[in-house]
Amino acid sequence: MTPLSLDFLDRISVLVVGDVMLDRYIWGDIRRISPEAPVPVVEIDRETCTAGGAANVALNLAALGVSCEIFGAFGCDAAGEELSCLLKKHHVAFEPRLARNGTATITKTRVLAQNQQVCRLDREERPPLYTLAVGGLMDLLAEKSMQYSAVIISDYAKGTIDQAVIDRLRQVCKEKNVFLSLDPKPTRSLEISGFNLLTPNRREANLLAGLPAHCSFEQCAAEDVAQLVIDRHRPEHMVMTLSENGMLLKSRERSARHFPTIAHQVADVSGAGDTVVATLTAAMSAGLSPEDAVHIANTAAGVVVSKLGTATVTRSELSKALHLPSI
Repeated sequence: MTPLSLDFLDRISVLVVGDVMLDRYIWGDIRRISPEAPVPVVEIDRETCTAGGAANVALNLAALGVSCEIFGAFGCDAAGEELSCLLKKHHVAFEPRLARNGTATITKTRVLAQNQQVCRLDREERPPLYTLAVGGLMDLLAEKSMQYSAVIISDYAKGTIDQAVIDRLRQVCKEKNVFLSLDPKPTRSLEISGFNLLTPNRREANLLAGLPAHCSFEQCAAEDVAQLVIDRHRPEHMVMTLSENGMLLKSRERSARHFPTIAHQVADVSGAGDTVVATLTAAMSAGLSPEDAVHIANTAAGVVVSKLGTATVTRSELSKALHLPSI
């Protein structure tokens, strides 16, 4: 099943469209309880930042050596400047016209003590402030999407992705034969038929299938949920992530296939879904079989969840995990 090399990563380019975020981490220790309230006092040791949300999908592609660009609104603020510097550092292209005054860059700040998350602080504006339906950005998006091998829509329901964006990208990608993936957030009613790839987790798949979000395995098998999603939305392929139970691949005309998890040690699952959609899209758009693509993505996710915080997997790490010759 496994390809002889990861050279296919050099043949493709990917545009990532979605909710761009900055992930900030405050690391420290807890040695006492506050005298002001029954809460722990975190003594800060250090702070780190990385790209989050759709920007983390792009970072995952860049870490694998894939040429990529991120397309999503962010603010002309300190967090936006930090995010811009991170993207430049990791060779992720981005459009400066997407930075806007008066809008806060979406920021998630996680406080960790003894490597355990204590709390998370979110800063974001109302969804309309992140729309792409301003200043000719929709035309720019269509123009850029024609220049890539694949487009990933990374939806975190923060305002960047709406029906107009989906319709425009679906039209352009179909006309230009560009592979189109969607990592969905089905908390809103969007028409998402006809994608090349959907990558929901089990809860999201339940919603896409028209079932209660917390419908259990005992109530409805993952294979049945996958078939319902295929019937309703007609993606070419769907890969359902199942946490510790691995992944399920379902294609239109083929039976579902289960891939057990490859993770040996789980430290943090933050961003694992970003790794999955990035590697799946890269592999499938390069012409690999769905089975090979899922095997690679499953392996990549196993590497990422062994790291603390929002993380990526490098090509060298992935090659080693796949037991390929050193590169």
